[in-house]
Amino acid sequence: MNASTLPRVSLLCLKRHQPRTPLMYEPGLTVIAQGRKIGYLGDREIHYNPGHYLVQTLPLPFECETHGSEEAPLLGISVSLDPALLNELVTAMGDQGPLVQTVKTPRPMASVAMNEGMQAAVLRLAHTLHDEMECRTMGAARIRDVVFEALKGEQGQALRALVSGHGHYARIVQVLSHLHAHFADPFSVEQLARQANMSVSTFHQHFKQITRASPAQYLKRLRLLKAQQLLLQDRHNVNQTALAVGYRSVPQFSRDYKRYFGEPPLQHRRQEQAMRA
Repeated sequence: MNASTLPRVSLLCLKRHQPRTPLMYEPGLTVIAQGRKIGYLGDREIHYNPGHYLVQTLPLPFECETHGSEEAPLLGISVSLDPALLNELVTAMGDQGPLVQTVKTPRPMASVAMNEGMQAAVLRLAHTLHDEMECRTMGAARIRDVVFEALKGEQGQALRALVSGHGHYARIVQVLSHLHAHFADPFSVEQLARQANMSVSTFHQHFKQITRASPAQYLKRLRLLKAQQLLLQDRHNVNQTALAVGYRSVPQFSRDYKRYFGEPPLQHRRQEQAMRA
């Protein structure tokens, strides 16, 4: 993703096929204009293309495959979610807001069919990016339009849960936020369950239902993705990186890293840096 002239808006352009690889997006809305992506979250496949947009409410480790080429590159636009804006819109809409076709179970990552309202809002946002003055004066309003349309869509309930603080989904959201802020700290399932105000069995059930991973699996993937970021910054060696993300054993870190990314840490760093050069 490449930053645009408008904060919280990024542009996507990829002129090659990118095979299935682990990554993590921050919460946001992703609209594909050309090409397609397939997300893999546990046993779920999430397809998003010009007819669908992605709603991601949690920063989940998942795997993604991207289809693009020199002749037909993947093109898209992504809007990261601003909790303050989300809270403002949810409050203004209230319980009687114009929500339509909301699903019973919110999903942290879902492909939603593009409708006329969302399509028009995204086109207005894309048009605004071409004009610096319009970007300064109307950019925030265009983002607001897009988020509002998403709140009216079938995953509006998942977006609302980010600011509501109510229900099992919202409590798992709070636990995940804590894990992301303190990923290098040691945790136990009992400790996380207490934080969510659930029994261990209930917490484990809802955590896995939402993230498609056990708490231990989730934390391991989160640490490995954070480690990848540190290595690509080229400021840490393997030993320093392992300790920085919460590993006590460097050999165990290297084994887990190779198992997750398919290559040892240093080799993976060289390959990623060569591809981005």
